[in-house]
Amino acid sequence: MSDVFLSFRDVDTRRNFISFLYTELIQNKLRIPSFKYDLQISPEVERISPELERAIEGSRFAVVVVSENYSASPWCLAELVKVMDFVRNDSITVIPVFYDVEPCHVRRQIGKVAEHFKMHEAREDHEKVLLWRRALTDLGNYSGICASKCEDDSKIVDKITELISKNLMNDTTRSNGSDLEGTGEHMKAFKRLLNLSSKKGVRLIGISERGSNGRSAIAKVVYESISQHFESHFFMESEKMIYKDLHMSHLFEEWMIQIRLENKKVLLVVDDIKKLEQFDVLADDINSFGPGSVVIITTQDKKLLSSSGIKLVYEVECQRFEDFHGHLRELAFKEKDISAALDLFLYRATNLAMDVCGRSFDLVRGKLRMSNLNMM
Repeated sequence: MSDVFLSFRDVDTRRNFISFLYTELIQNKLRIPSFKYDLQISPEVERISPELERAIEGSRFAVVVVSENYSASPWCLAELVKVMDFVRNDSITVIPVFYDVEPCHVRRQIGKVAEHFKMHEAREDHEKVLLWRRALTDLGNYSGICASKCEDDSKIVDKITELISKNLMNDTTRSNGSDLEGTGEHMKAFKRLLNLSSKKGVRLIGISERGSNGRSAIAKVVYESISQHFESHFFMESEKMIYKDLHMSHLFEEWMIQIRLENKKVLLVVDDIKKLEQFDVLADDINSFGPGSVVIITTQDKKLLSSSGIKLVYEVECQRFEDFHGHLRELAFKEKDISAALDLFLYRATNLAMDVCGRSFDLVRGKLRMSNLNMM
């Protein structure tokens, strides 16, 4: 998973604006797919590669810098089509930057953009050109950043970086706040295991919890709150780690190449390890981390942590059963449907009763059903 995907016309902006923007985003600990593309793309290789498509899909934001010659490039337009497809599916947020181009020219394909499309219509398939036009129109309808209204490029770069950082923080707060009650208390307890000022070796920390996904919520909050203390950082979901997601594996390997060469102080979080073999695969990489690095592993299986030699372990205590009563009332108001709320409540109570506290779920279910009947 990346934070930002950059779409731009190389010859227009790589050596100036994009170079400044890329550097600023990296300095603010935002993750960007590291591979770059050619200056000129011939018609034979104009199709978007699966690797690039996965990079777009795996990003939270797409910054599309529409410069003077952006619409002249079949490559850029094909890339934009993919970006806007994911935008329509709500899987990515687009931030248009109109760099020496008026938004209305992009939206309506007039001015120099019209000249470019005359060229495309003479060379390209009609259906393809229609897709390009639609993508530009849709992009032009989004509220973006107009370079002509900013004093200089540094102001644009600052605005983009601030916008993305704030949205990422808000998303993290919302998602983690809904995943776990009392996250702040867990953070206080977990930070006792951290020694961020340490410059000795690599600190391995485990988070274990049977049942629900509280460990993942804690790991995400920790990652977001401490990543600024490290020279580089990476969050890896174990399901995508080695076997199932070649794109994620590729991004991780790219990240590791930089780390091995530079011996950096890094933060690595690997969420939901299920097998010892998965940790063994990481062992050589961890040995190449610089002094003061921190590796956090989450798992349901505490024994796996001890087998991996991880001595610092934070155990997530099960939520008190009474907490779920509050969840039930909250869900009932949100759903406006007590039955739907009860179903979700029963599912959560199952995890608590069977996986964590060992209570008889049949007894819990019976009591809840009786309570539900009494309310009707």
